[in-house]
Amino acid sequence: MTRRLLLSHLTVALLVLLCLEVPLGIVYGRAEQQRATRAAEDEAESLAAYAAVSLGGGRTAALADRVAHCAERIGGEVYVFGPDGRLTVWSRSPAPAGTGGMAGRPEVRSALRGRAATHVRTSPLGGGVRELAAAAPVPLGTSRFGAVRVTFPTGTLHRRVQGVWLTLGGVGLVALTAVAGVAFRLARWTSRPVRELERATARLAEGDLSARATLATSTGPPEVRRLAVTFNETAARLEHLLEAQRAFAGEASHQLKTPLAALRLRLDNLEPDVAAHARGGLTAAMTETERLARMVEGLLAMARLDEKAVTRVPVDLDRVAVDRVRTWTPVFEERGCRLALGVEHAGQALAVPGAVEQILDNLLSNALRVSAPGAVVLVDRRLPRPARRGAREHRPQWAELHVVDEGPGMPPEHRERAFDRFWRAPGATEGGSGLGLPLVQRLAVASGGHVALEVAARGGIDAVVRLPPVPARGAGTTAGRAESLIPWPARRAVPVPRLRGRPPHPRPARRS
Repeated sequence: MTRRLLLSHLTVALLVLLCLEVPLGIVYGRAEQQRATRAAEDEAESLAAYAAVSLGGGRTAALADRVAHCAERIGGEVYVFGPDGRLTVWSRSPAPAGTGGMAGRPEVRSALRGRAATHVRTSPLGGGVRELAAAAPVPLGTSRFGAVRVTFPTGTLHRRVQGVWLTLGGVGLVALTAVAGVAFRLARWTSRPVRELERATARLAEGDLSARATLATSTGPPEVRRLAVTFNETAARLEHLLEAQRAFAGEASHQLKTPLAALRLRLDNLEPDVAAHARGGLTAAMTETERLARMVEGLLAMARLDEKAVTRVPVDLDRVAVDRVRTWTPVFEERGCRLALGVEHAGQALAVPGAVEQILDNLLSNALRVSAPGAVVLVDRRLPRPARRGAREHRPQWAELHVVDEGPGMPPEHRERAFDRFWRAPGATEGGSGLGLPLVQRLAVASGGHVALEVAARGGIDAVVRLPPVPARGAGTTAGRAESLIPWPARRAVPVPRLRGRPPHPRPARRS
């Protein structure tokens, strides 16, 4: 910004100097030319009067002395012509070649007819006079005129005009230097608070809620100072609001979990005392209680995601996929389903810390809920290449995670609404909260990617999560290579050891 401001000031100053100095130099050059022309005309008229007296009295020698003296004084040449146009007296000795044709010059012919004339011949560009001559008539009787032609040197005139142009150029250079110094200080004064505002804005965008522009509030133009004050107030209010939301999320997490757990415990204690015909209602109440608990967990997870901007970090997708498959395999086996891991590798991708684990947990929970006994759910990793081989960019465009089930699938209109909060497909099984896929979408977007539901090859749903990759030294991690299992569609269970217990979220929110 400093360079642009400095360049703009110098450009304006240069244009102003050009508009002032160029006309001034042209006017001075024309004034010098007019001054030299008037001096030549005066000399020619003075010599013409003296020549009329000298030629009338036959004093040619005196006229020659006067002509020589005048030529020496002005540094030019003087020629005196008779009425017949013949050269009578001249200042150069011997007579210059071509003097016979000199009588045919326009100014000499005009003087022989009794009218004074001046001849000025300039250079092709008009930058200076190349020849300056003045001729005056010499009266020698009735209707008889001689002529005096005076030629002035133009070197002095050229040097004067060039000196003026050099002076104007020097003055312009000094003025530009002064303007550059003042403009540089002004540009620094203007751009320094703007740069601080830019840095503070970048820090705030990266999640540093304490970012403030302190210098910009006291220096710089008034508009920038007001902008800095407004920015600081906005940042402070945003920090206060996010802190309040963070406090609410933490307090709500404790305040809501306790009564829900107590309600579930009371319902469990009521089960032995409930009559057989009322057990259906008790079971429905317990199911709704579990759904409410999962909904609270989903809402709190989304609130924690929104409470601050999280910096993305490199995540090993292969390691996370192997870990989640190992964790979820016992749950799938209990339901009579199988979980498979693809043999491809995705390497590293940029994601919010912990986002990939939550994404896979929610997608695997949805896939398990819609899978019939004996079905296979595939967790696949893919690293697509650009379509054009000759393109400069050879990095993968996206690192992909696929969770493919063999469930009933979803029509296109339901797949479009599946990411809406609290939306559940008509006829969906009980227990879903409608927050699982919205949370997956928020996590993917916060990580710089996106998620989509596509139709699987076997009629189910292919949940595709695309994340921006980072350069990796190898095609995959050692763990990923060691745990590369039976490729799809071999439909074999993953050979991973059974784990005690269940995953952290055995039944996350339902897909729809």
